[in-house]
Amino acid sequence: MKPFLLLPLCVAAAAPAHALDPAPWLADLAQARQALDAKYANLGWLTHDRGFDLDAAFTRTRERLEAANSDGEARRAFERLFERFHDGHVAVRWPAPAPARAEASPRPAPLCQRMGYNAAYLREGTARHLAGYRSLSDDIFPTGMLDVGGTRVGVIRVGIFMPQGYPALCEQAARDLSIAEGAECDDACSDRLITRAYELMTAAFEQRLRELKQAGAQTLLVDISGNSGGSEWAEAAARVLSRKPLRSAELGFVRGEHWATQWRDVATALTEARKSAAGADKAALSGWIAEAEVAAAEAERDCSDGACPRLGRAGYATGLVGAAPAAKFAGKPWAVHVFTPAQYGYHDGVWDGPLVVLVDQETWSAAEEFAAMLQDNGAAVILGARTGGAGCGHTNGGTPTTLANSKAVLEVPDCVRFRRDGSNEVNGIVPDVVVGLRFDDGAAFKARLIEAELPEAIARASAIAK
Repeated sequence: MKPFLLLPLCVAAAAPAHALDPAPWLADLAQARQALDAKYANLGWLTHDRGFDLDAAFTRTRERLEAANSDGEARRAFERLFERFHDGHVAVRWPAPAPARAEASPRPAPLCQRMGYNAAYLREGTARHLAGYRSLSDDIFPTGMLDVGGTRVGVIRVGIFMPQGYPALCEQAARDLSIAEGAECDDACSDRLITRAYELMTAAFEQRLRELKQAGAQTLLVDISGNSGGSEWAEAAARVLSRKPLRSAELGFVRGEHWATQWRDVATALTEARKSAAGADKAALSGWIAEAEVAAAEAERDCSDGACPRLGRAGYATGLVGAAPAAKFAGKPWAVHVFTPAQYGYHDGVWDGPLVVLVDQETWSAAEEFAAMLQDNGAAVILGARTGGAGCGHTNGGTPTTLANSKAVLEVPDCVRFRRDGSNEVNGIVPDVVVGLRFDDGAAFKARLIEAELPEAIARASAIAK
């Protein structure tokens, strides 16, 4: 019998069926491009400063969508597109799946949890790992001391610039306001709660600084590494740290109804306030009303033909007023409409000595606002790595776009904070003293890198504080 010869069976593999109709996704892509052109505050930065070829990126995304075999692949094509912007305030949010049916809970969640207060906002800082660090307090603003070449350095950690990262603040505020744990908390209740939380936060921050001075600190190191941002409280916090008058960044905004409405609302609120004002206040209010009306008209101006700049310009990151002593607007309920830090009841220059601010690639948004203002006003030395680059974000709910097919929500920033040199803060903050660290380096290694450059930062901070 002849031996059997087994030959490989060659069968051509069938091409997978293309089960996804790309047309609805391509329509979403076209809608997203229209939204960017109309609403994205950093469009000029993206194409000019970053040199990003937007047309090529959309063409590549179109090709990926046409080749996609599933909704998951199509979603990933969108995500890859916007990730490449490297703008911390650009995001695409997919609809959440319907929650599984759950049994009714016998007890409601704690009040502060229901109000969105969550310590998960916080990350561990870096400065506490520096050699010789001695802890002084470990509350919402942990503090400690270091000796660096004979200079006593006080250290304070700011994990985030808003009370929502500190549930203990909410809990104390609820006790102060006699809000029961199981109480329903409507918008008015929530406003009272956060107002009180901000008061407690500001008082705690100032108290920790006083304690560091009493402990003999000669230079202050503020650790905002890993700080993802927060609120305009960052503007107040910066002023607490400097005896120098600080001027905020000039503001740019996307033209259109969103910002026209905001400026009109400011004019309306100030017009109402002027009715009961007198003397210098009445005259000042009249001037600010006129400025707000001009800004509203600027926001309404159609510049789609290129006859005027794409972004409108008016005011500052803090409103119509960019710099003012803390007490200037005391007792004036309308102050928040012209100078937003006035709502926080802070004091200027609680710390008035040399100041170093520690940043890294995971320092974002309001934390960048804080660092940029101190740097631009010559009030601090920035130490660390270039920050993440988020800049100004979404004002009053922003200008989200819901894509018609996927129901995804595209979020883009609607404002720009312009640095002293005219650059967009979304570039990130380049430190005065650069440290070659990465955010995901080990704590001990990061500490060694920082320790090597900290004496230089302290010397520079001492020089500008004179």
